[in-house]
Amino acid sequence: MNPEKDFAPLTPNIVRALNDKLYEKRKVAALEIEKLVREFVAQNNTVQIKHVIQTLSQEFALSQHPHSRKGGLIGLAACSIALGKDSGLYLKELIEPVLACFNDADSRLRYYACEALYNIVKVARGAVLPHFNVLFDGLSKLAADPDPNVKSGSELLDRLLKDIVTESNKFDLVGFIPLLRERIYSNNQYARQFIISWILVLESVPDINLLDYLPEILDGLFQILGDNGKEIRKMCEVVLGEFLKEIKKNPSSVKFAEMANILVIHCQTTDDLIQLTAMCWMREFIQLAGRVMLPYSSGILTAVLPCLAYDDRKKSIKEVANVCNQSLMKLVTPEDDEPDEPKPAVQRHADPNPDDSLAKQEGTGSGGPDGACDSSFSSGVSVSSPASTGRAPVTLHLDGIVQVLNCHLSDMAIGMMTRIAVLKWLYHLYIKTPRKMFRHTDSLFPILLQTLSDESDEVILKDLEVLAEIASSPAGQTDDLGPLDGPDLRVSHSELQVPTPGRASLLPTPNHRGLEASPSPPSMSSYFYKFMINLLKMFSSERRLLEVRGAFIIRQLCLLLNAENIFHSMADILLREEDLKFASTMVHTLNTILLTSTELFQLRNQLKDLKTLESQNLFCCLYRSWCHNPVTTVSLCFLTQNYRHAYDLIQKFGDLEVTVDFLTEVDKLVQLIECPIFTYLRLQLLDVKNNPYLIKALYGLLMLLPQSSAFQLLSHRLQCVPNPELLQTEDSLKAVLKSQKADAPSIDYTELLQHFEKVQKKHLEVRHQRSGRGDHLDRRVVL
Repeated sequence: MNPEKDFAPLTPNIVRALNDKLYEKRKVAALEIEKLVREFVAQNNTVQIKHVIQTLSQEFALSQHPHSRKGGLIGLAACSIALGKDSGLYLKELIEPVLACFNDADSRLRYYACEALYNIVKVARGAVLPHFNVLFDGLSKLAADPDPNVKSGSELLDRLLKDIVTESNKFDLVGFIPLLRERIYSNNQYARQFIISWILVLESVPDINLLDYLPEILDGLFQILGDNGKEIRKMCEVVLGEFLKEIKKNPSSVKFAEMANILVIHCQTTDDLIQLTAMCWMREFIQLAGRVMLPYSSGILTAVLPCLAYDDRKKSIKEVANVCNQSLMKLVTPEDDEPDEPKPAVQRHADPNPDDSLAKQEGTGSGGPDGACDSSFSSGVSVSSPASTGRAPVTLHLDGIVQVLNCHLSDMAIGMMTRIAVLKWLYHLYIKTPRKMFRHTDSLFPILLQTLSDESDEVILKDLEVLAEIASSPAGQTDDLGPLDGPDLRVSHSELQVPTPGRASLLPTPNHRGLEASPSPPSMSSYFYKFMINLLKMFSSERRLLEVRGAFIIRQLCLLLNAENIFHSMADILLREEDLKFASTMVHTLNTILLTSTELFQLRNQLKDLKTLESQNLFCCLYRSWCHNPVTTVSLCFLTQNYRHAYDLIQKFGDLEVTVDFLTEVDKLVQLIECPIFTYLRLQLLDVKNNPYLIKALYGLLMLLPQSSAFQLLSHRLQCVPNPELLQTEDSLKAVLKSQKADAPSIDYTELLQHFEKVQKKHLEVRHQRSGRGDHLDRRVVL
């Protein structure tokens, strides 16, 4: 510093003392400056006051010499004390040089800067609020200062500033929010603690409505919640808890839409505390905002669905996620199925009565996350201000939701409970918005079929519910079945029309004796027939699935759909099946289900008497497909009490190639005859006169069997038949034919028998071809 420079009105002694390295001498100089400034204040000499402040700032506080800077700081503090209430007129000139010293490399100088600023603020009080942002910015840096003395000094200044803000009603929150939003992303734990403490203070001031600006800082708060320091995490929990309480009290003033994506992101974090807190917020948002949250459904589901598969280690998160999922599902209503008519958003009040709604609604703009299975749901949401009182339209973004559900269902690594939840969502959407959902059915159908191979029975049950709803929904009725899973389907597209009563009947008519296909009720969706085709195709390609789960799947479908339609359509499809080995296996499976499942009790009763045209039609349809397996064909005749035809069929068995598999099936049929399902058949053995062909058919089975346990079982049964010599007479035969089904149209059994021979001839040709290739799939009986 130049000693010859004029520092007037500061005297040379004051200048010399300010530059001294001893604190005591600098303090004496400060007292002299205070006395000098008081005189200028008394004289109202603002020019000299400004000159003194400028000199202390430029020549001392901003000097290159450290002792001069210290002298300048204490001098500026003395000026503020001398100015008293008038210091507010000179705050900019007083504060700026002091704040510049906050960045000084010397920790002692930073401490003196804190001390000087404390004195300046203490005198000015509320007058410093226009300069709050620069003060806050400086303090936020000192909060992370490594020197404990500096940190202690900054804490004193911080408490003073908080007291001033708390007692004032002139705080500029709008101007402060951008700075708070910037500083809240600091990674320093002390800076974070400083930020959180200020948010707590602002939240406690009645005149400051920080809730309006919560979207600006919510993401940063969740970032701080993941801090490694327990104390900071606890403070942040308290802050978020206070905000959530206020949201519950004043839901009408909350910008739910602007914060939805923020919660979606943090609901997917790996930090348990952040995830649980975000999920709790999401639960409250869905329950309070109602349909306002619908445009964000795809993002919410992306975050919530994986949590449903958590184990007990994350039980709390799983439970809250489940509530979120259920609450969101309830928001979807049949009104969402109406095209191009978005419904108004209705925010539900905190009152538990769901009928109470708030008049004020939020807009959603175009910022709803139209989903995917990633977590890229961030900003860009256009919403109305909280003061808006108009109703804004809310539209269900079904495309995004379906994309998310499809993605989760396709991921085989997803847990069972998540997959079940996805299927529940799909079922719910097909119930509530069938017309819109059927636009997505072609993309969903393959994955729904694939899910039938899932390891969990619960998943398969829910999957079948969805498929059954698709197959039976009136919204799916169409003449065009659409793509049917690729060109490798064995049934041509022209044959995949939904059968109608106008197609070929199975009963002979005067002009037509066709038995090519069976009618299927027109009330079924076109996807019903498509479903049956693809299900059989799946069983054909995945034989393990057919063996392990085939009966389970078909039985459940019989509960969910019309059992007659299922058997009718499957028989119709199997009639065209080119893989005869699979056709025989599938027919055997269907026959076992028909004869043994409690779910098919009504269908069995319908087939027992064949008194109606519908029942005869069904029998003929089943019969033609059952011909792929001779033994099942006989069992079908036993079920329908067509005993003479059963006898005729057994006579044809002499022309068939008898294999071990064939005899095994005969053995199983004998065992089945002894079951409760055929109680009526065994009782009919008592009426020898009217059932001669039943006895002959059973004897025919006996003659087919080798000496085995099944042979002994059937032999013992036939020994119980009374008067076996009265097996058949011409008169009794005529009486039986006259009495049986006299009130129903007759069935052309001759043509049915010819069809049986034709099918078995095809099977024999295929077996011979395989034998020629060395493919010994059928084991011959060695006599």
